[in-house]
Amino acid sequence: MATFMAFKLSSFSSAVSLTPANSTKKFILPVKFTPRRSTFPRIYAFSSNDIKVGSNIEVDGAPWKVIEFLHVKPGKGAAYVRTTLRNHITGNSVEKTFRAGSKIEQAEISKETKQFTYKDGSQFVFMDLTSYEEVRLNESDVGDKTKWLKEGMDCNLLFWKGKVIDFELPIQVKVKVVDVDPGLKGDTAQGCYDQCFDFLDD
Repeated sequence: MATFMAFKLSSFSSAVSLTPANSTKKFILPVKFTPRRSTFPRIYAFSSNDIKVGSNIEVDGAPWKVIEFLHVKPGKGAAYVRTTLRNHITGNSVEKTFRAGSKIEQAEISKETKQFTYKDGSQFVFMDLTSYEEVRLNESDVGDKTKWLKEGMDCNLLFWKGKVIDFELPIQVKVKVVDVDPGLKGDTAQGCYDQCFDFLDD
């Protein structure tokens, strides 16, 4: 004949104490509680008073970099912050004004160093020298920086929400002048020339 036992649950803890009904004997069962991961995105905010050149902020769902800013306190009315922003993705610049002390969402942009290894068709291939993972950028993503790229060059790739939104070339690049053509008529007075460069080996 099957025996059925009733149990009473003790206080909430890392272990559960079970006591059969009409008995003083206790059974201790270890229980592991795993907190549920929040499904809400983390939002980083700071005050418009903390804006400075180089700050990365998120406006209308897009990442922007502060190029210029000016704190204005008029004789009448509320103070405000006037900024010039550059879109990390499109490269477009806009002017935007924020009320002083207002909360602004910070764009969480990470910077990772990758080495430009080779060009595959219309794609530029960058490699992480630690994990050897490749990141590919299209010509439209690289833009006019293509003329300064050289195989083996270390560049900083900027990531936002897991996607590459921009990349930075080294501050200094060694080149040599291989050809110089006179500038257009009217430019020679200012010494203007169209110069052709070639990379120097390190």
